[in-house]
Amino acid sequence: MKGRGKLTENIVLGQMIGLVFKAAGAEVLDRTNLPGSISAREAIVQGDADAMYEYTGTAWITYLGRAKPVVDPLEQWEAVREQGRRNGVTWLPQSTLNNTYAPAISKRNNAKYELRTLSDVAELTKRNPGAVTVCVENEFASRDDGLPGMAKAYGMSVPAADIQKMDAGIIYTQVSKSNSCLLGEVFTTDGRIKAMNLDVLEDDRRFFPNYNAAPVIHTATFEKYPEIADLLDPVSRKLTTEVAQVLNAKVDVDGEDPHEVAKDWLVEEGFIKEG
Repeated sequence: MKGRGKLTENIVLGQMIGLVFKAAGAEVLDRTNLPGSISAREAIVQGDADAMYEYTGTAWITYLGRAKPVVDPLEQWEAVREQGRRNGVTWLPQSTLNNTYAPAISKRNNAKYELRTLSDVAELTKRNPGAVTVCVENEFASRDDGLPGMAKAYGMSVPAADIQKMDAGIIYTQVSKSNSCLLGEVFTTDGRIKAMNLDVLEDDRRFFPNYNAAPVIHTATFEKYPEIADLLDPVSRKLTTEVAQVLNAKVDVDGEDPHEVAKDWLVEEGFIKEG
């Protein structure tokens, strides 16, 4: 599952890598718009591309076919790093930027319900069953790591009549501005969360996988240029879920160019110089 928010973020993070490499004197060929996660990953494996930011959850679930996520973020990173070694891919340390799934509610509606966690939602479904209506993407509505699995993990029941399926982009608007759904599926780093005054509910039972962003490097390239770690590790340490929300909003809400958004942030943080 990959919505607009994740696509924006992929481009911004890819631009960061290119700008940092260029500032260090490397010749950079920008391939950040390769279609789909698997195509981009294959480019790294085959050496057709040298570096990208990847999500630990994507590697674990999509590439390695693991059904059950690893709850601890560090352990999951270690697991995909070990698998990556066997495929000629080197994982550098991950960021705390975690672009996972979560339900969100408008601040307007939450003034009434005061929901903070998914356990609060489960309690509401028992206390007032008709109150919980949900807007989700088609895929999320049927996957074990989506709505059905979430409902099972929290012991909540949401009747089919209270579930609306729609495009990811429409969900944010529906949750924010209409009464058609109380909760909506969002990506936790999406810039529209703050722009549309949404509260993201905590996954207090840690059902959803961790999708921490980390640089992945074609191993032959990394062995030739190990200084890549010195360039990218400081950047990753600064990347948080909150930072990603701000940067994504500049693109998806304010209409700024991803390259310029990445460049401005790198300059502001002192990773590259203006110009």
